[in-house]
Amino acid sequence: MTIERLEDRLREYALLMRLHRPIGIYLLLWPTLWALWLAAGGQPPRGVVLVFVLGVVLMRSAGCVMNDLADRDFDPHVARTRDRPLAAGRVKPGEALVLAAVLSLLAFALVLTQNALTVKLSFVGLALTASYPFMKRLHPLPQLHLGAAFGWAIPMAYAAVSDNLPPVAWLLFLGNVLWSAIYDTQYAMVDREDDRRIGVKSTAILFGARDRHIIGYLQLALLGVLVVVGPLAERGWIYYLGLFVAAWFALYQQYLIRNREPAECFKAFLNNNSFGLVIFCGLLLDYLPAGAA
Repeated sequence: MTIERLEDRLREYALLMRLHRPIGIYLLLWPTLWALWLAAGGQPPRGVVLVFVLGVVLMRSAGCVMNDLADRDFDPHVARTRDRPLAAGRVKPGEALVLAAVLSLLAFALVLTQNALTVKLSFVGLALTASYPFMKRLHPLPQLHLGAAFGWAIPMAYAAVSDNLPPVAWLLFLGNVLWSAIYDTQYAMVDREDDRRIGVKSTAILFGARDRHIIGYLQLALLGVLVVVGPLAERGWIYYLGLFVAAWFALYQQYLIRNREPAECFKAFLNNNSFGLVIFCGLLLDYLPAGAA
């Protein structure tokens, strides 16, 4: 294989893994970091943090490859996805399958550096990731399945740090399922007409004309869950300040989706990165000595 050919394959694999669009990495990373900091009382072991950050990148990349494998017959009929490597025929299904397997094995190798409970939980995480792409064919709430797949890093983080799964871990997991339903519905609003035409199910189609209202209710429920997490984790006012700022981002997202224009709905989806980041910043600062005083 020539250098030019190798560079071309690596470029296509990077596109297949969506490394050029890291928003999915961020949306998976922020709740993982929330969990690590909460589980460790603000001082997670550096080695564990490194393992989980690398694991986030690997599993999100593997999930994208698995998703495109499952959707390779649908993506050519959707304007936003028809140029993806598999849909456009630039990568063969066999290549994608090998890539997904390699990424998953690398992620599992990282998990093997952790305790037995974390390793056991990783099998559930892999099952959720691999099964998610098929849910949009089976039921109209695939966004909840995505939330479970993305959120499974939360109990894994608690297991890695404390070898325990306290109630707050599951409450945070619930919050992430709600958050995923919010941002993935906004994302699905971009493709709603294409999805309806080709028979793909989504909450954007299910919610119909009540989509904005239901997203609003979900945003209120998510913020409520995060407020309850505060006293359970003995957090201070800086944590709640982060939630207050996050609430303004939620209102901004409502403004963006007010007319259901695809480009604005996509902006609302992207804005969730800021939502997750500001919550982590509030948590990080609240755990500093000055914040705890």
